[in-house]
Amino acid sequence: MVNSADSRKSVTGSLCAIAMLALPGVAVGAGIPTATPLEEIVVTATRIGLVGESRAASEGIVPAIQLEGRPVLRPGEVLEVVPGLVVTQHSGDGKANQYFLRGFNLDHGTDFSSSVDGVPVNMPTHAHGQGYADINFLIPELVDEVRYRKGTYFADEGNFSAAGAADILYRRRLDAPFASVTVGEDDYYRALLAGAPELAGGVLLGALDYSSADGPWDLPQDFRKVNGLVKYSRGEARRGFAVTAMGYDGRWDSTDQIPLRATRAGCEQIPFCISRFGYVDGTSGGESHRYSLSLDAWSSHDDGRGWSANVYAMDYHLQLISNFTYALDPVNGDQFEQYDDRRVLGGRLEYAWPVSLTSLPGALRAGAEFRRDDIEPVGLFLTTQGERRATIREDEVTQASYSAYLAHDQRWSEWLRTELGLRFDYFDFDVASSVPANSGNASDSIAQPKLSVVLGPWAETEVFLNYGRGFHSNDARGTTIRVDPVDGVTPVQRVDPLVAADGAEIGVRSAAWPGLQVYGAFWGLEIDSELLFVGDGGITEPNRASRRYGIELGAFWTPLDWLIVDADYAWSHARFRGNDPAGDHIPGAVEDVASLGIAVNRNDGWFGGARVRYLGEAPLIEDDSVRSDSTLLVNVEAGYRFNDRLSAFVTVFNLFDAEDNDITYYYESQLPGEAAPVEDIHFHPVEPRTLRATVTVRF
Repeated sequence: MVNSADSRKSVTGSLCAIAMLALPGVAVGAGIPTATPLEEIVVTATRIGLVGESRAASEGIVPAIQLEGRPVLRPGEVLEVVPGLVVTQHSGDGKANQYFLRGFNLDHGTDFSSSVDGVPVNMPTHAHGQGYADINFLIPELVDEVRYRKGTYFADEGNFSAAGAADILYRRRLDAPFASVTVGEDDYYRALLAGAPELAGGVLLGALDYSSADGPWDLPQDFRKVNGLVKYSRGEARRGFAVTAMGYDGRWDSTDQIPLRATRAGCEQIPFCISRFGYVDGTSGGESHRYSLSLDAWSSHDDGRGWSANVYAMDYHLQLISNFTYALDPVNGDQFEQYDDRRVLGGRLEYAWPVSLTSLPGALRAGAEFRRDDIEPVGLFLTTQGERRATIREDEVTQASYSAYLAHDQRWSEWLRTELGLRFDYFDFDVASSVPANSGNASDSIAQPKLSVVLGPWAETEVFLNYGRGFHSNDARGTTIRVDPVDGVTPVQRVDPLVAADGAEIGVRSAAWPGLQVYGAFWGLEIDSELLFVGDGGITEPNRASRRYGIELGAFWTPLDWLIVDADYAWSHARFRGNDPAGDHIPGAVEDVASLGIAVNRNDGWFGGARVRYLGEAPLIEDDSVRSDSTLLVNVEAGYRFNDRLSAFVTVFNLFDAEDNDITYYYESQLPGEAAPVEDIHFHPVEPRTLRATVTVRF
């Protein structure tokens, strides 16, 4: 059973938290306010109507019940509830994940926006990559729901959301306090303590999460992290507030991607020979912390008027030491350090009121957003065995963004409704660089029209037509750069601060069959430039314009009250636009993604689930002459509730011990002892079959 009272509701009804089970989440949309007040709704995981809420076939909510029994190797894999999204890793587990969606290798988050309880995860002008989204601070057991959207069609989604966006919401209360302990192979240990007592008319949710892991790597990653969460909330769906404090601290050693030639049979013929889980540089690693404080407040009225507000402050730090090319410099090696230390302040305000152009219901929403990042400093240094030996660049950056949007929802007839939106974003960049020629100021703005048309319902089936313009910002240092920071002389082309992305989608969603919901969408997206931040060079390189299109299909089936089955498939076609002898394939653009999952929650105490995840091939260079192999993983989980207080479950990751790769690249590197650089595939393997056991006690 899902209790929607654990989530803050939108004042317009657009996010009215009807915690529906959809495909494999639930689609929600702008909706139309009426004289009926928003109330708590309790539903069960059977057949739930979707009519009248969705704005796009690819929009949805995944409630907590669908997260139970879902095997999760890393916290970031919670985002794999978004259909077609795959989360991987190419380094130590303390580093941000790698994301794939809609024909994008999103790197660490460049075109996928994410937030936790309204606090953004993505980091602009980051030392390791634009839009860097490290979600290691997430506590999966406390997630109440995941709201996701894809495409550029939503006025209240801005920077980094061209491919999609997800907002993860924590619970406001728990049924009972609990403690859990997990023990697994490769020295994996985790302890979680959480409770939510009533306090001063509200609820105080608190949690402490500690874990450590060495992993299967020949170089133990010695990953240690501590998460903390305190959330005080008071009120209900109509009116209330919540104050949330989150804290995370992590340290780790890294086994980065490794060259294929060093792991093949006969590698004894080269100066370096390692296993699939080996390493080249044993002194790479990192440390990071993230502390945030946020306030949410909301109020709504019977006539549809209302407002919601969010304000947050954050302290963030990352020190990351990497070595991807090893010994192009045979004397000192190629290791480098990326350093990011920043304070972030931001907020959001939305107001809604009934405005209709006909005798049928209509609603207008107006919103404003603000964010300021003070980064002091963001730097790139050459290192040897973890010790700095030279500074490539060290910058102090202030980046501010100001956004405003309007969205009008209108029902024109029983079978036609629309949402027309307009968003405006303004960015200001101020860079003070250790390379004086690269200091300066820049600014840019972009207007983004949005349109959604919904036809139906007919037999609980709706058709969606969507269009919109979105964008992603570029690294501030690329907007003021004049010379290559490596030599301080070579001229470098500046990049546009904001890059437009135009998208469209045609989709259908149906709940015409009892217990079964299905959807399909055909989408397209054009981006003006595939801008690329080169972290180990400290510069931003403009790339060609691109075009992507694809098909997404999904189904959600509840054949029994204790059994949920979901499946989705996504095919993408990604190409650079224009003629170039190098070719038009986009490196890392995965063409096929599929998943199949079951979740079991029986009244006799048994529970669990299984998931199959397929990540297809991708070109690794523009002429498509080198491609990555596909990856197929099966994870399973089974548990038993002995009574109301005690439960236990066992999880097996990579059940069939597949020797596949989490991620694959193709570039030039030089191993210690090699006479010259070699072009080769570099990969990070999936973890082998791994067993973990968890015991939970409720008080």
